[in-house]
Amino acid sequence: MEDVSSLGLSDWLVQQCKHLGINKPTPVQENCVPAILEGRDCMGCAKTGSGKTAAFVLPVLQKLSEEPYGIFCLVLTPTRELAYQIAEQFRVLGKPLGLKECIVVGGMDMISQAQELSNQPHVVVATPGRLADHIRSSNTFSMAMIKFLILDEADRLLEQGCTDFTKDLEVIMSVLPAKRQTLLFSATLTDTLQELKSIALNKPFFWESTSETRTVEDLDQRYILTPEKVKDAYLVHLIQTFVDEHDDWSVIIFTNTCKNCQILTMMLQKFNFPAISLHSMMKQKQRFANLAKFKASVYKILIATDVASRGLDIPTVQVVINHNTPGLPKNYIHRVGRTARAGRNGVSITLVTQYDIHLVHCIEEQTKTKLKEYPIEEKEVLKILTQVNVTRRECEIRLESTDFDEKKEINKRKQLILEGKDPDLEAKRKAELEKIRRQKKKFKQKIQENIQRQKHKQVKKKIMKKKHSEKS
Repeated sequence: MEDVSSLGLSDWLVQQCKHLGINKPTPVQENCVPAILEGRDCMGCAKTGSGKTAAFVLPVLQKLSEEPYGIFCLVLTPTRELAYQIAEQFRVLGKPLGLKECIVVGGMDMISQAQELSNQPHVVVATPGRLADHIRSSNTFSMAMIKFLILDEADRLLEQGCTDFTKDLEVIMSVLPAKRQTLLFSATLTDTLQELKSIALNKPFFWESTSETRTVEDLDQRYILTPEKVKDAYLVHLIQTFVDEHDDWSVIIFTNTCKNCQILTMMLQKFNFPAISLHSMMKQKQRFANLAKFKASVYKILIATDVASRGLDIPTVQVVINHNTPGLPKNYIHRVGRTARAGRNGVSITLVTQYDIHLVHCIEEQTKTKLKEYPIEEKEVLKILTQVNVTRRECEIRLESTDFDEKKEINKRKQLILEGKDPDLEAKRKAELEKIRRQKKKFKQKIQENIQRQKHKQVKKKIMKKKHSEKS
């Protein structure tokens, strides 16, 4: 399609798109928008940065303009930051309608959220946990009339893992009407989504990007092979190189834990780099403030956990560095998708230790792309190694003095209480599960040992038999 007007949208919406610089539809918009306007359920799977959000925002606004009333659309998303970003798209594109949107996420005041919900906004954008809490505790709003249910980053919402949304989704689904349009969008097609594809109702339309690769072509994907103990020195050297050569570049560094995220931020600040952090242990207002400062280029370096890997649209990111190699290929795809967005170029660099080579092979198999080695002067890294290690240790000691781990445990307990669970019972259950796992492990080890003994005996018997026959 040459023009956004060929999608079948109203003139006012076409004009609004053009005001915002959306002139030509992306493949996911070109394929999914007409199907949604026809009233079909839709499942869209396309690379990160390919315009998936607009692919569901535009048809929802079109339908809303034809029949404006109460809570018309519910969007569920796995992270708070993504919820705010989606709400902003609705707000900007729906401005001529006088659209009322409501954001329902954790970390914010529940009373003011309940008030907003009771005012019947047109669009509710929520994380499952907080919306389920409102449904359980309040009867001041109804979702019995909604026309659209949208699951953004659907694979993350529907799969069981470290954050399991299953119970919260059950609560939400119980108050939604059976007659509605359901739209699922994701950058990674998982087994769960494949199952849904086979059981979906309402003339389902399925579209997946035809490109073989799961990451965009404009992304230069690199790796650096480094011993575990030297990894931080490589990171500091990389950042120094980018700051020296491209002082206007923005960089996101992904790491695996909140604690590591905080330590790396402190460490880079000690080296006078403009670094700021984003992780789930931070207060909600601080998270949004830090993200806003990074988007506005007040800070050029963002160190984050995977809370920032999903859906966040920061067009000016030139480099993504994986401080740890992601354990799952789909997490790698989402992380590196923060750069090379909307046709721009970008670089991703993954620090690979001796323990991570098998993970890289899995990533290459999934993305259908061979990662190339990033050239680096090892002599320059070794020059700063001692200084980096000493600085890191200082930052670890400083963080320990702030009771960071203790605060993490307190936050965990608070979260369990909000979910209606007893923290002590949960801890007891966890300990019992761990005990069962240990017992299973011991049992397996015993079986293995017995098998080995049996094999050893058999080999010994054969040798003895052979010797006996030779003597005879």
